[in-house]
Amino acid sequence: MPERHLSPVDRLIGGIDSALRTLAAADSTAARPSPAAGVKENPLSRREVAHSAGLMRVNHAGEIAAQGLYQGHAAVARNKDIEQQMNAAADEELDHLDWCRERLTELGSRPSWLSPLWYAGAFAIGAASGVLGDRWSLGFIAETEKQVSEHLAGHLDTLPRQDARSRAIVRQMRVEEEHHGANAQRAGAEMLPRPVRDLMRLSARIMTRTAYWI
Repeated sequence: MPERHLSPVDRLIGGIDSALRTLAAADSTAARPSPAAGVKENPLSRREVAHSAGLMRVNHAGEIAAQGLYQGHAAVARNKDIEQQMNAAADEELDHLDWCRERLTELGSRPSWLSPLWYAGAFAIGAASGVLGDRWSLGFIAETEKQVSEHLAGHLDTLPRQDARSRAIVRQMRVEEEHHGANAQRAGAEMLPRPVRDLMRLSARIMTRTAYWI
């Protein structure tokens, strides 16, 4: 049976479907067990619980954005192998999304109310950069994952030492984000201009500071 080539309309519909599934993932189940499975829940003060919840809400928002970013890139990828790589990374990021959501529930908290905004913005950025070509698209992924890895390292520095369950999740997420970035580099990522990288950092800072509270 010949392979079907998707039209721009097909890809748009697929992107909308992915958005709805991502944002309605409250009851979804990760394909892999959470890294927190089997890790003891230690007593935390109210202040520590609030801080951990804020950080995990930021991480959940970041994973919502990651879904939009990868799916946006995949929607316009010209190379089938690149599209498959983007979709595989999005599937792995979906586990991260569920792990963060589960941890938020355990902490008695909830995801960011601005999740649709984080997804839509990231999807638009992913699609827009992807239109420039796969090498630039991969460059965007590589730089994003580099910045995310740095961001997660910062969370490991500030998460309460007693919060072993959140720390286990963040450590595993960091390992996999670095892997995604390395894959993008091996696939031929182009280094982004410095102003673009700085703008990405500014955008991420705005999102993280907002999602911590809202």
